[in-house]
Amino acid sequence: MTILLTGSSRGIGAAIATTLTDAGRIVIGHGTASGIPADFDEPGAGSALWDAALDRADGTIDVLVNNAGVFEANPLEGDDWLAGWERTMRINLTAAAELCRLAVLHWQARGVPGRIVNVASRAAYRGDSPAHWHYAASKAGMVAMTKTIARAYAKDGILAFAVCPGFTMTGMADDYLASRGGDRLLADIPLGRVAEPAEVAAAVRFLALDAPPSMTGAVLDVNGASYVR
Repeated sequence: MTILLTGSSRGIGAAIATTLTDAGRIVIGHGTASGIPADFDEPGAGSALWDAALDRADGTIDVLVNNAGVFEANPLEGDDWLAGWERTMRINLTAAAELCRLAVLHWQARGVPGRIVNVASRAAYRGDSPAHWHYAASKAGMVAMTKTIARAYAKDGILAFAVCPGFTMTGMADDYLASRGGDRLLADIPLGRVAEPAEVAAAVRFLALDAPPSMTGAVLDVNGASYVR
Protein backbone atom coordinates (compact mmCIF):
# COMPACT_ATOMS: atom_id res chain seq x y z
CA MET A 1 0.00 0.00 0.00
CA THR A 2 1.30 3.42 -0.98
CA ILE A 3 0.25 6.59 0.84
CA LEU A 4 0.75 10.18 -0.24
CA LEU A 5 1.12 12.42 2.81
CA THR A 6 1.34 16.20 2.58
CA GLY A 7 3.05 18.35 5.18
CA SER A 8 5.21 15.48 6.39
CA SER A 9 8.29 17.42 7.44
CA ARG A 10 7.43 18.21 11.06
CA GLY A 11 4.88 18.11 13.85
CA ILE A 12 1.72 16.14 13.14
CA GLY A 13 2.87 15.26 9.63
CA ALA A 14 6.15 13.76 10.80
CA ALA A 15 4.29 11.73 13.43
CA ILE A 16 1.85 10.46 10.80
CA ALA A 17 4.73 9.46 8.53
CA THR A 18 6.35 7.51 11.35
CA THR A 19 3.21 5.65 12.41
CA LEU A 20 2.29 4.69 8.85
CA THR A 21 5.83 3.60 8.02
CA ASP A 22 5.94 1.56 11.22
CA ALA A 23 2.74 -0.12 10.03
CA GLY A 24 4.62 -1.33 6.98
CA ARG A 25 3.18 1.10 4.47
CA ILE A 26 5.10 3.01 1.82
CA VAL A 27 4.79 6.72 2.56
CA ILE A 28 5.55 9.32 -0.07
CA GLY A 29 6.11 12.53 1.83
CA HIS A 30 5.91 16.16 0.84
CA GLY A 31 8.21 18.80 2.22
CA THR A 32 10.91 16.55 3.64
CA ALA A 33 14.49 16.09 2.50
CA SER A 34 13.56 12.73 0.98
CA GLY A 35 10.09 13.80 -0.07
CA ILE A 36 8.69 15.82 -2.95
CA PRO A 37 8.84 19.62 -2.76
CA ALA A 38 5.69 21.62 -3.48
CA ASP A 39 4.71 25.18 -2.57
CA PHE A 40 0.94 25.07 -2.18
CA ASP A 41 0.78 28.85 -2.37
CA GLU A 42 1.54 28.46 -6.08
CA PRO A 43 -1.21 27.53 -8.59
CA GLY A 44 -0.88 23.99 -9.85
CA ALA A 45 1.39 22.82 -7.03
CA GLY A 46 -1.06 20.14 -5.96
CA SER A 47 -1.25 18.70 -9.46
CA ALA A 48 2.53 18.72 -9.83
CA LEU A 49 2.90 16.94 -6.48
CA TRP A 50 0.36 14.30 -7.49
CA ASP A 51 2.12 13.61 -10.79
CA ALA A 52 5.52 13.35 -9.10
CA ALA A 53 4.13 11.05 -6.41
CA LEU A 54 2.47 8.81 -9.00
CA ASP A 55 5.76 8.53 -10.84
CA ARG A 56 7.56 7.59 -7.64
CA ALA A 57 4.81 5.09 -6.76
CA ASP A 58 4.93 3.37 -10.15
CA GLY A 59 1.49 4.65 -11.04
CA THR A 60 -0.58 3.68 -8.02
CA ILE A 61 -1.50 5.59 -4.87
CA ASP A 62 -3.88 3.90 -2.44
CA VAL A 63 -4.39 6.52 0.28
CA LEU A 64 -4.17 10.31 0.34
CA VAL A 65 -3.57 12.13 3.64
CA ASN A 66 -3.92 15.91 3.41
CA ASN A 67 -2.08 17.35 6.39
CA ALA A 68 -0.24 20.39 5.01
CA GLY A 69 -1.41 23.74 6.32
CA VAL A 70 -0.49 27.14 7.67
CA PHE A 71 -1.69 28.97 10.78
CA GLU A 72 -0.84 32.64 10.38
CA ALA A 73 -2.36 35.60 12.17
CA ASN A 74 -4.29 37.94 9.91
CA PRO A 75 -5.65 40.90 11.93
CA LEU A 76 -8.71 42.65 10.52
CA GLU A 77 -6.88 45.98 10.57
CA GLY A 78 -4.06 44.76 8.37
CA ASP A 79 -3.60 46.26 4.91
CA ASP A 80 -2.89 42.79 3.51
CA TRP A 81 -5.94 41.08 5.01
CA LEU A 82 -7.29 39.80 1.70
CA ALA A 83 -3.87 38.51 0.63
CA GLY A 84 -3.56 36.65 3.94
CA TRP A 85 -7.05 35.17 3.52
CA GLU A 86 -6.32 33.96 0.00
CA ARG A 87 -2.92 32.51 0.91
CA THR A 88 -4.39 30.43 3.72
CA MET A 89 -7.25 29.24 1.53
CA ARG A 90 -4.86 28.19 -1.23
CA ILE A 91 -2.58 26.25 1.09
CA ASN A 92 -5.10 24.79 3.53
CA LEU A 93 -8.08 24.11 1.27
CA THR A 94 -7.50 24.58 -2.45
CA ALA A 95 -4.40 22.39 -2.63
CA ALA A 96 -6.14 19.69 -0.60
CA ALA A 97 -9.17 19.90 -2.89
CA GLU A 98 -6.97 19.57 -5.96
CA LEU A 99 -5.31 16.46 -4.55
CA CYS A 100 -8.66 14.96 -3.51
CA ARG A 101 -10.00 15.50 -7.02
CA LEU A 102 -7.00 13.82 -8.61
CA ALA A 103 -7.17 10.93 -6.16
CA VAL A 104 -10.86 10.31 -6.85
CA LEU A 105 -10.28 10.39 -10.63
CA HIS A 106 -7.27 8.07 -10.23
CA TRP A 107 -9.27 5.44 -8.35
CA GLN A 108 -12.33 5.74 -10.57
CA ALA A 109 -10.25 5.30 -13.72
CA ARG A 110 -8.79 2.08 -12.33
CA GLY A 111 -11.96 0.80 -10.74
CA VAL A 112 -10.26 0.38 -7.38
CA PRO A 113 -11.10 1.57 -3.86
CA GLY A 114 -9.19 4.36 -2.13
CA ARG A 115 -9.12 6.37 1.07
CA ILE A 116 -8.74 10.05 1.84
CA VAL A 117 -7.95 11.40 5.31
CA ASN A 118 -8.07 15.17 5.72
CA VAL A 119 -6.51 16.77 8.80
CA ALA A 120 -8.77 19.69 9.63
CA SER A 121 -9.11 21.40 13.03
CA ARG A 122 -11.33 21.98 16.02
CA ALA A 123 -11.65 25.49 14.59
CA ALA A 124 -13.88 24.08 11.85
CA TYR A 125 -16.62 23.71 14.47
CA ARG A 126 -15.97 26.23 17.22
CA GLY A 127 -14.20 28.95 15.24
CA ASP A 128 -10.95 30.60 16.21
CA SER A 129 -9.52 33.96 17.29
CA PRO A 130 -10.44 37.27 15.59
CA ALA A 131 -7.13 37.12 13.73
CA HIS A 132 -7.85 33.66 12.35
CA TRP A 133 -11.11 33.88 10.43
CA HIS A 134 -9.33 32.48 7.40
CA TYR A 135 -7.93 29.49 9.25
CA ALA A 136 -11.28 28.47 10.73
CA ALA A 137 -13.02 28.93 7.38
CA SER A 138 -10.42 26.85 5.53
CA LYS A 139 -10.78 23.98 7.98
CA ALA A 140 -14.58 24.13 7.93
CA GLY A 141 -14.34 23.91 4.15
CA MET A 142 -12.11 20.86 4.47
CA VAL A 143 -14.69 19.11 6.68
CA ALA A 144 -17.52 19.93 4.27
CA MET A 145 -15.44 18.72 1.34
CA THR A 146 -14.69 15.45 3.16
CA LYS A 147 -18.37 14.78 3.82
CA THR A 148 -19.25 15.59 0.21
CA ILE A 149 -16.64 13.17 -1.12
CA ALA A 150 -17.86 10.47 1.25
CA ARG A 151 -21.46 10.83 0.11
CA ALA A 152 -20.64 11.09 -3.57
CA TYR A 153 -18.18 8.26 -4.05
CA ALA A 154 -18.93 5.58 -1.46
CA LYS A 155 -20.56 3.61 -4.27
CA ASP A 156 -17.12 3.45 -5.92
CA GLY A 157 -15.40 2.18 -2.79
CA ILE A 158 -13.82 5.61 -2.23
CA LEU A 159 -13.90 6.53 1.46
CA ALA A 160 -13.24 9.91 3.05
CA PHE A 161 -12.58 10.84 6.66
CA ALA A 162 -11.40 13.86 8.62
CA VAL A 163 -9.54 14.42 11.88
CA CYS A 164 -10.07 17.61 13.86
CA PRO A 165 -7.25 18.21 16.34
CA GLY A 166 -7.39 20.91 18.95
CA PHE A 167 -4.15 22.41 20.22
CA THR A 168 -1.31 20.01 19.45
CA MET A 169 2.28 20.24 20.64
CA THR A 170 3.76 21.61 17.42
CA GLY A 171 5.60 24.78 16.52
CA MET A 172 2.38 26.44 15.32
CA ALA A 173 0.55 25.68 18.56
CA ASP A 174 3.48 26.76 20.73
CA ASP A 175 3.49 30.23 19.18
CA TYR A 176 -0.28 30.55 19.50
CA LEU A 177 -0.35 29.44 23.13
CA ALA A 178 2.39 31.94 24.00
CA SER A 179 0.62 34.79 22.20
CA ARG A 180 -2.72 34.25 23.92
CA GLY A 181 -1.73 33.22 27.42
CA GLY A 182 -1.00 29.55 27.69
CA ASP A 183 -2.42 28.93 31.15
CA ARG A 184 -5.79 30.45 30.28
CA LEU A 185 -6.09 28.42 27.12
CA LEU A 186 -5.04 25.22 28.85
CA ALA A 187 -7.79 25.82 31.42
CA ASP A 188 -10.26 25.44 28.54
CA ILE A 189 -9.08 21.87 27.91
CA PRO A 190 -10.65 19.44 30.40
CA LEU A 191 -7.84 16.94 29.82
CA GLY A 192 -5.45 19.59 31.16
CA ARG A 193 -2.92 19.45 28.33
CA VAL A 194 -2.65 19.82 24.58
CA ALA A 195 -2.52 16.76 22.35
CA GLU A 196 0.69 15.12 21.29
CA PRO A 197 1.35 14.70 17.56
CA ALA A 198 1.45 10.92 18.05
CA GLU A 199 -2.14 11.02 19.32
CA VAL A 200 -3.36 12.73 16.16
CA ALA A 201 -1.26 10.35 14.08
CA ALA A 202 -2.94 7.37 15.76
CA ALA A 203 -6.34 8.66 14.64
CA VAL A 204 -5.08 9.20 11.10
CA ARG A 205 -3.56 5.72 10.99
CA PHE A 206 -6.84 4.14 12.07
CA LEU A 207 -8.82 5.98 9.40
CA ALA A 208 -6.25 5.37 6.68
CA LEU A 209 -5.81 1.67 7.35
CA ASP A 210 -8.44 0.12 9.60
CA ALA A 211 -11.68 2.11 9.83
CA PRO A 212 -14.62 0.07 8.51
CA PRO A 213 -16.18 1.35 5.29
CA SER A 214 -19.41 2.26 7.07
CA MET A 215 -17.46 4.99 8.89
CA THR A 216 -16.93 6.96 5.67
CA GLY A 217 -17.75 10.60 6.21
CA ALA A 218 -16.80 10.43 9.89
CA VAL A 219 -14.87 13.21 11.64
CA LEU A 220 -12.76 12.26 14.66
CA ASP A 221 -12.05 14.88 17.31
CA VAL A 222 -8.70 14.92 19.11
CA ASN A 223 -9.02 17.94 21.40
CA GLY A 224 -9.04 16.84 25.04
CA ALA A 225 -12.81 17.52 25.24
CA SER A 226 -12.24 21.25 24.68
CA TYR A 227 -15.02 21.04 22.10
CA VAL A 228 -17.60 18.28 22.06
CA ARG A 229 -20.50 17.90 19.66
